[in-house]
Amino acid sequence: MMNVYPIEYKGHTFIAVSVQLPKTHLMAVKNDIGYIMCGALDVKLLNEKLADRHIVAGRATGVKTIDQLMEAPLESVTLEAESKYGITKGTIGKDALVKMVEQS
Repeated sequence: MMNVYPIEYKGHTFIAVSVQLPKTHLMAVKNDIGYIMCGALDVKLLNEKLADRHIVAGRATGVKTIDQLMEAPLESVTLEAESKYGITKGTIGKDALVKMVEQS
């Protein structure tokens, strides 16, 4: 099953995507700039092999719901998220999303 729905926070609308897979659950919340995602996100891959794409993203681990993803501190972030938007390890997911839209 897959769910896609809007989330409102601080006057901004973000899109949540949740995908139920066998033995796992993928979750992401996005805006037009970037996204936050569950532990399945490979930040190292984005920083090294896909660096030319300048992807703005953050990863939170140990989350099981979109609400938890929004509230969790990010375990890792892409170089682009850090250098361009000031999103660092430990930034709360929902605050990272707001930084993306308010600093663009």
